[in-house]
Amino acid sequence: MEIKPTKLAGVLLIEPEIYRDMRGSFLEMFHSQKFSAAGLPDHFVQDNYSTSCQGTLRGLHYQIRQAQGKLVQAVVGEIFDVAVDLRRSSPHFGKWIGVRLNSENRHQLWIPPGFAHGFYVLSEHAEVLYKVTDYYAPEWERTLLWNDPQLGISWPLREGKPPLLSEKDAKGKLFSEAEVFP
Repeated sequence: MEIKPTKLAGVLLIEPEIYRDMRGSFLEMFHSQKFSAAGLPDHFVQDNYSTSCQGTLRGLHYQIRQAQGKLVQAVVGEIFDVAVDLRRSSPHFGKWIGVRLNSENRHQLWIPPGFAHGFYVLSEHAEVLYKVTDYYAPEWERTLLWNDPQLGISWPLREGKPPLLSEKDAKGKLFSEAEVFP
């Protein structure tokens, strides 16, 4: 398992070692000692699993209190996974990173508390598993507008097709109006 830093401090790309043979494959998705050694949490309180069709965009979500760290993996299909730094004290405040996660590379993205998170489904269907470090608290959930020009996220949208959005995600706040972290 390789754990690599990204251009945003705290966001890490986890590349598992995949063992393949004629029967299929095997990999470690989580290893407490290896995660702890790399500074990642080794205690998660909830696992979330979502299924989505192609063109769905979920996000950009965060909890202003009970902030969640998220360990995200596409177990079926492919997604473009995005993290936006909402930590005012960070030199990367307002910056974003996007990574393709899919069922072939089995990469995971660690997104620490203090970031908004979202993903766009590239494949016909995707199933996403993510572990979180704190419980879901709807009263503290906030949503950034996915296409805020100030953020300038380069979503790899299907040509000529707007993303499928929930009502909540379509009404996300602009970054300039959002509650952020110290």
